[in-house]
This record gives sequence, structure tokens and C-alpha cells, in this order.
Amino acid sequence: MILGFHHVALSVTDIDRQVDWYVQAFGLEVVSRGGWESGSAVIDSIVGLPESAARTAMLRGGNLYVEMFQYTNPVGRENDPARPVCDRGYTHFGVVVDDIEAEHARLSALGMRFHDAPTPANGMGGRLRACYGRDPEGNVVELIEILSDAWPAPLLV
Repeated sequence: MILGFHHVALSVTDIDRQVDWYVQAFGLEVVSRGGWESGSAVIDSIVGLPESAARTAMLRGGNLYVEMFQYTNPVGRENDPARPVCDRGYTHFGVVVDDIEAEHARLSALGMRFHDAPTPANGMGGRLRACYGRDPEGNVVELIEILSDAWPAPLLV
């Protein structure tokens, strides 16, 4: 039986910069840092990469963890930081906020690049406001302000 979702994970090029940014931008708490060196058959089997090695961090934000990996072997290929969200694979993760205008301004000041301003209050049937932004490496994070109990996917706590 599935009990719930635990974390999302990002492969990053600069784990220290990304951890610092997510702590500052979203108030995440660093709960562990670590990694592994090449030669772990168990980890190589899990990740499907022979002779893998990486630095890791686990951050907690409310009801979800964000896990980060900076692979040192093999070194990952660069993604296009402007990769369209229609491309295959994970497209974004969503963060619920209580004031989307304030968070949009605050995160913009921290360097988050937004596709557009938040939707108007009446633009999504009066139930929700949203906008997509990109972290320093181009990963997409959606800001969501739930305006009505009629929204079918409320915040889980």
C-alpha cells in the first residue's frame, strides 16, 4: 500500500549554490548532507550508473523533502535551462503560498526568472492563482495561491 509521496529530487551542477538558494528562497531546512564514492555496488544498482559517485543533500519543506544530487561520476550532461515544460520528463513541482504577488516579488529579487506574472484572481475561475518560475539552474517551480475551497487539490499537511 502506498502511504504517500516523500520527496522530489534534482540533479544539480553546483549543490552548495542550489542548497543555499532553496534555503533562502523557500525556507527549506537542510536535514542531511552526504554522498558516496565510486565502488558501491548497491548504490550503482539503485541509480543504474556503474562506478557512480555523488554529493547529496536532503532538505525539508513542510510536508515534502527536496533531495539534491551533484554527480561527480559520471558527470551529468547540461540541460537547457530554458527547456520547455512540454518536453518529456518531470516538468515542475508546486509550492503553495499565501500571497502570490509578494512571493513573486521576493523570489524575483533572489534571481528566479518567471515565465509571466501570476494569473489574475479571476483568471482560473476564481479558485487559484499560479505562475511558473525557474531556479538558478532552470528547474521549474510553480507558485500556487489557492483562493477557494472549490479547488479540488487543497494543501496536504
